[in-house]
Amino acid sequence: MYERFWQLDRNPFDGENDLRSFYRSETHQATLLKLRYLIENAKGAGLLVGGTGMGKSYLIQVLSQQLGESFGPFIHLVFPQMSPAELLAYLAVELGADENAVGCEGSGLDRTVRKIDAQLRRYGEQNRHPVIVVDEAHLIEDFQVFQALRLLLNFQQEKRCRFSLIFAGQNELLNTVRRIGQLEERLGVKCLLRPLSAEETTAYVTCRLDAAGASRPIFEPAAMQPLHELSGGVPRRINRLCDLALLVGFADESPTITAAQVEAVAEELTAVVAD
Repeated sequence: MYERFWQLDRNPFDGENDLRSFYRSETHQATLLKLRYLIENAKGAGLLVGGTGMGKSYLIQVLSQQLGESFGPFIHLVFPQMSPAELLAYLAVELGADENAVGCEGSGLDRTVRKIDAQLRRYGEQNRHPVIVVDEAHLIEDFQVFQALRLLLNFQQEKRCRFSLIFAGQNELLNTVRRIGQLEERLGVKCLLRPLSAEETTAYVTCRLDAAGASRPIFEPAAMQPLHELSGGVPRRINRLCDLALLVGFADESPTITAAQVEAVAEELTAVVAD
């Protein structure tokens, strides 16, 4: 709506995870390096945790783009609330097994495991390295699901069955994994995404605007401090505040976005309207 007014090619802060807009903050870059180390050196399983809106799923997309062609298939499971048998059957099919040849019930679990083993061996013969990411893993309530995935890691002991398993979720996933000692011992890396600093918040906004074609400063320097404080350095909150600020600036025909406009949109987002 406001792109033409601000002379932008597209919306710089929309909900779409455009990889061209990726900002390499210290925490995101360090996490990417650790996850690539895990995968490229076959170090077992990894853990990626961070609060809501920190960009975990976005980072997983970036990771999938950075890996070489030999690392695949890249399986990104975003709905992990299944029984152990259902989850293993899903993974078997994603690895290339015939859907009719796996069992989603406990009685067919042996068939599913054999299919997973066969598919991993096939990729090993092709010098390919599958990557499995279990996203939103903090929502898994059945500990047997974690145990089933831990047992899958036993396949990694054979050189012909190389693959990487990454658990991603919110911070409470850390405590869950700690309660499963045998799984925690198999973790090659642990990554915690932290909020952006004040300087990084400014650089993040600039990066997003530049990627959208901005040819001049749009946010006044004085607007960056309240933007950081009100967003807490969380990328999703920054996106929301900046998007609404650009809309308000467009409506007001402002030449730039001021600190007062950022504060106003933040107040509007948190306002409670009585019946």
